[in-house]
Amino acid sequence: MAEKTAADFNGVEPVVSSETQNATSVEETKKPWWHTFLVWGSAPQIILAALLALAIGLPVSMLVDEIPKEAPVYLNIPGDLWLRSLKAIVIPLIVSAMILAVYKLRVISRGGRALASWTIGYYLATTLLAIAVSCLMTALVWSPMFTEAPADARVYDPDSTYAASQETTPPLEGVVQQMFQSFIPDNIAYAVANNQLLSVLVVSIVVGYLIEDESSSILRAAREVERMVTIVVTFIIQCSAFGVFSLILSNILKLDPATMGRNLGVLIASTLSSMAIHLFVAVPLIFFALTRMNPYVYWLKNSRAWITAWGSASSAATLSISLDCARDRGISKTVRSFSVPLGCLINMDGTAIYFPIVVVFLARTQGMTLSAIDYVIITAAATLSSIGTTPIPSSSLALSIMIAGLVGVPVTGMMGVVFAIDWLLDRFRTALNVSGDLFGAMVVYKKTGIEDEAEDDLVMEGEPMQEEAPRYNQSMA
Repeated sequence: MAEKTAADFNGVEPVVSSETQNATSVEETKKPWWHTFLVWGSAPQIILAALLALAIGLPVSMLVDEIPKEAPVYLNIPGDLWLRSLKAIVIPLIVSAMILAVYKLRVISRGGRALASWTIGYYLATTLLAIAVSCLMTALVWSPMFTEAPADARVYDPDSTYAASQETTPPLEGVVQQMFQSFIPDNIAYAVANNQLLSVLVVSIVVGYLIEDESSSILRAAREVERMVTIVVTFIIQCSAFGVFSLILSNILKLDPATMGRNLGVLIASTLSSMAIHLFVAVPLIFFALTRMNPYVYWLKNSRAWITAWGSASSAATLSISLDCARDRGISKTVRSFSVPLGCLINMDGTAIYFPIVVVFLARTQGMTLSAIDYVIITAAATLSSIGTTPIPSSSLALSIMIAGLVGVPVTGMMGVVFAIDWLLDRFRTALNVSGDLFGAMVVYKKTGIEDEAEDDLVMEGEPMQEEAPRYNQSMA
């Protein structure tokens, strides 16, 4: 809404007493504690929806002997539609955000180098740290707890899902080759149509860098697409509670308590504990050292993003909400538009933690013990594989088979156990990945000091605000 000027009052400024102003301020700020639960898409509302789904789903899955197979399907429909709508805006969101961010970075060449260096460096460092935490915890704590599985449980089933994945799993050199090929598409239209997000991101960076001035029609189109996407995202976020409730409830009903054996319990415990150490100890220490901010308060304020990630099991589908949270935390548009989409594609801390645990699980249940050299190989392969993993549900399973093969661990029927529980663990991995993206965005923002002169967020009525060139605060670098 436009501000009223003196002309709107026939040349006379209205006189408002200080008492009236104070009363109005108190009236506007004093709201009941439960008010935030009524705000569509708010974090408390999403948390309540998730807890409600767990409160309903867990007792039903444990007490009901046979749940009708149609029930999870029907319950999943609202969540699936919500998830599809989130995925549908990923490509236009990445393209417009990266084009605008890179174009603005050209104005500040030194700041642009700092942004790229801090973003990529931070993500690679935390990925290596995640793998180190996972390998240490698995080798010293969890590996001795696994027991050798009975021979009949290790029988290889050639008709199973994991057998099909093994047949299509490329060797390590194939994974490395695919990772580098994913940077440069041989057909841009094909890359867009098939959601090859890393290729789309690289092309968007090149386009943004090659734009010469403000008169470019591509720049105007990118701003218009961003404006429309933001309107759509706002509506989708308001529906988050329904989508999260539907996705969690329908998946919890698939949980079969009868399959919970000792090895499976240790697999789940080792995965979640390693992720917890990384999320609540390792990353917060780095975050506090670099930003002097409370990492736990910051993480809780971003709960909308990681709860949505847990419900959707897709970093790509959560991207729009992650960007919204980064904006709410005060991160400049230039920084968040570059670091968050890039983190969505290459920052896979949860996946990096998961790879060593799965390989050790497969080895120990077959009576094998891995050597120190094996762990070094796992670390190198997990680093490359986590970067090459696509941000979609359960995309890391095939790569787990590849890494197991590198250290001589055969794939047996125990891989079926991993496949059976992966849908649950994948949600925690995704929540960790999204949390890492937001931690990284704030670190990059604080260390580069890149600010927007005038924040060009969405103007809901009329034309979008004119973008100003970002400033680079040298004292903060």
